Amino acid sequence: MDEDLRTAMNAATHLTRAGRLVEATALIQRTLGLLSDSRGPGASPDGPKGSPMEEVRAVDALPMAPGASGWGTAPGAGAGIVAEISRRVAAVTGNAPSARRRSGGHAWAPPFPLAVPQTAAREAASARAPGQWLDASATNAAGTRTYRLYIPSGYRSAAGQAAPLVVMLHGGTQTPDDFAAGTRMAEFAERDTFLVAYPEQPVSANPLRCWNWFQPADQHRGAGEPSLIAAITWQIMRAYHIDARRVYVAGFSAGGAMAATMAATYPDLYAAVGVHSGLAYGSAHDLPSALAAMNQGASPRMQPPAGRIPLIVLQGDRDTTVAPANAARIVDGWIQAANHGQRAADRRAPDTTAQPGQDTGGHDAGGHDCTRAVYRDASGATLVEHWTIHQAGHAWSGGSPRGSYTDPRGPDASAAMARFFYEHPRREVLH
Repeated sequence: MDEDLRTAMNAATHLTRAGRLVEATALIQRTLGLLSDSRGPGASPDGPKGSPMEEVRAVDALPMAPGASGWGTAPGAGAGIVAEISRRVAAVTGNAPSARRRSGGHAWAPPFPLAVPQTAAREAASARAPGQWLDASATNAAGTRTYRLYIPSGYRSAAGQAAPLVVMLHGGTQTPDDFAAGTRMAEFAERDTFLVAYPEQPVSANPLRCWNWFQPADQHRGAGEPSLIAAITWQIMRAYHIDARRVYVAGFSAGGAMAATMAATYPDLYAAVGVHSGLAYGSAHDLPSALAAMNQGASPRMQPPAGRIPLIVLQGDRDTTVAPANAARIVDGWIQAANHGQRAADRRAPDTTAQPGQDTGGHDAGGHDCTRAVYRDASGATLVEHWTIHQAGHAWSGGSPRGSYTDPRGPDASAAMARFFYEHPRREVLH
C-alpha cells in the first residue's frame, strides 16, 4: 500500500477511537483528494509543503485511546466508521497493508472484492447478451458523464417499436462494465426487449467512483449529478424510440442512494425506481453524515417524491456496509410522502410473504430465505415492494460472480426489478 495512505489510515484510526469522527473523515477526504488530484509523475511522496500529509504525520504520533489496539475492531459506534474508512482506502489502492496487523487474533483485510478489470468485465457482460453495446456521453452545465448503452437484438426502432429504458447506477469502486457483468441486467433486456444505460462516475468526481448522493450540490433538480443522469436519460430518449411511460432508474449502494435521489428530483421522468442496499434521499449532507448514515441509518432531511412512483427495495439483513435500517427509512419515507405524512407503521399491515430459499428469476436455486412486504394505497396500487434477504451482506442478490459485490445465491434482484418495472408503467406521461 502507498505509504501516505497507510499513514493516513493510522491517523484516522487514532482520531476515531478518540471520538473525533468529523476530523477523521475530513482527514481521509483531504488525503484522497490530494492523492487523486495533486500527485503526478515525479511528485514527492511526502506531498507539497503544507499538505494534509504533514497533518497526518503529526496526528500519527498521537497515543491510542485506552483499550484500542492495532487494526482490530473496537466496541462502540466509532468502530464501524473506522472499518468503513479502512475499506475505502483499501479500495482506492487495491491493496491491504503489507504488514497485516492483528488485534484479538483477527487479521485485517478488505472485506469485499474490488471492481473487476474492465476488459474481463466487458467480455463477461457481452457473453450472454447478443445485442449491441455502445459508448456515449452527455454534457451539460454540470459537466460530462460517459455511459454504456445496451440495445437488445430484438429492438427494431425503424419499425416504430417503442421500448422501455432502464438506467442502472453502479456502486462505489465499480464501473459500468463491472456492474453490467454482475447484475446481468442486459440478459433480461435481451429477453424482454428494453434498453439499459449504465452511467459512469469517474474518479475525477469521486476518488471511489461513488455517486455523490450525500453532497447538497448533488441533491437537487437541474444541478450536479442528478442533472447529468437526467441528461443521459433524455439523450437516449431522443436518439431511440423509447416508451416515455416505461423509463426506470435503479442502483446499488451509492448508486441505490442516487437512484432514490433521481426519483425525488425527477419524478416526471421515471415511472418506478429500484434501490438495492442504498439509502434514503437526503440521508446525509456531507461525508461524515454519510458514513454515520451508512453505519447506523439516518432520518432523511428531505422528502421523497409526493407522487406515487412505485419503489422496489432489496436489502440484506447482514449488510455491514449499509446498515439494514436504511431500507426501513426508505420505505417509511416513501409511504409517508404518498400518504401525506402517515407513517408505514401507522397503516394496515402490508401483504407479506416469506419465501424460503426461493429465487424469482430461476437463477442459482437454493438462495437465501427472504421476506417480501408489499405496501399498497387505498385503491390497491403498489407503493413499495420491500425485500429483506436474510443472512445476506452487501452484494447484488443473485448476481454473477463475474462482477464485484455480488451474491449468486439469490433471490435474483435483477429478475425482481425487471418484473416490477414491467408491472408498473406510468399511468400518464407527466410534463
